[in-house]
Amino acid sequence: MGKRKITGNEGNPNTDLQEFLMELADYERNVTKNVFKYNAYRKAAATLAGLPERVASGEAAMKLPGIGKKIANKIEEFLNTGKLQKLEDIRKDDNNAAINLLTRVSGIGPAKAKELVEDGIKTIDNLKKHQDKLNHHQKIGLMYFEDFEKRIPREEICQSEEIMKHAISELSKEYIVTICGSYRRGKKDSGDIDVLITHPTYSSKEKDAKKKVTLLKDVVECLEKKKFIIDTISLGTTKFMGVCQIPNSSTKSCRRLDIRLAPYDQYYCAVIYFTGSDVFNKNMRSHALEKKYTLNEYTLRRLTSEGLPGKPEKITSEEDIFRILGLPYKEPKERDA
Repeated sequence: MGKRKITGNEGNPNTDLQEFLMELADYERNVTKNVFKYNAYRKAAATLAGLPERVASGEAAMKLPGIGKKIANKIEEFLNTGKLQKLEDIRKDDNNAAINLLTRVSGIGPAKAKELVEDGIKTIDNLKKHQDKLNHHQKIGLMYFEDFEKRIPREEICQSEEIMKHAISELSKEYIVTICGSYRRGKKDSGDIDVLITHPTYSSKEKDAKKKVTLLKDVVECLEKKKFIIDTISLGTTKFMGVCQIPNSSTKSCRRLDIRLAPYDQYYCAVIYFTGSDVFNKNMRSHALEKKYTLNEYTLRRLTSEGLPGKPEKITSEEDIFRILGLPYKEPKERDA
C-alpha cells in the first residue's frame, strides 16, 4: 500500500507497531475520510513512540493513554501473528493503494487522489503523463516527488538554518527566525523545513497590519538571491510554500520549505504550536482549559466568568506560557508526548 517506513526512530522497540498504526491512519484519512479514526491511530502511534520498552500485549497497551479496546485488540493480533488482517485486506485493493500513493504528492489531497484514480491514473509515472489535470502546487509536488519522499538529515537542516539566519540578518538584524517541527524537538531527521519568522515592526494591532505586506516577501526574495529558494508553490503576506536547496551542495537534494510570518506579540504561542508534537499541543490546550485559559497558535487568554476569551496575556517567551499555566517548562526535545 505504498507505506513509508518511520525513520529517525532507531532504537524504538515499537516501531513495527507504530508503522501499522500510521498505515491505518493514512487509510482512514485518504480513503474513508474518517478524521476521528485517523486521529485515534495517530495518537496511539505517538504514545508508542515515547515508550522505552516493547509493548507486551494488547491488555498492556490498553493501559496506555490514547489506546482503547479496539486499537489494543489490533496490537494483540499483530503481536500474536506478525500481521493485521484488516491491513492485509486493505492492501489487496489496488484503488486504496493508489489513493494512498497519490496523496503523497505535495498538494494532492484525498478527494483529488480519488478523482485521479477514477480516471485510471494509479501510478506516479502515469500521473506525469497527465499533468494537465494538476494545479501549480500539484505540479511542483510531482516534479520534486522523489526528493520530497526522502527524510532530511538533521545536519542538513542545521546548514539551512545557518544560511537563512545569515541572509535574513542582512535584511534586518531584528528578524527572529526559528525552525520548528521535529527538528526543534531534536529528531535525527525531518520531512520538511518549517520556519517561523517575526519582526518587531509587525504586531497583531490593526495599525501594524500593513507592515507585514513586504516583510515575508523581502525574506523570500533575499533567499532567492542567495540561490537557497529555488521554486515557489505559493507566496502570501504571511505564508510562503516552496522548495529550497543548499547552494553548491554535493547532495543536490531539493526540500519542501514553509516560512510563516507571525505577529511579534503572538510569536511564542506560534513557536509552541508549530514545534509540536500534536499530542503535546493537545495536552497543553486541555491543561489551559482546566486552568480557565484558552491557548492556540495566536494567544493565551484567560476565560471570563461567562466562559469567553478575555484579553491576550503578554507573552515574551515560551517560558511565560508554561509559567502562567502553572506548568514546569519543557524543553522542545521533551515535547513528543
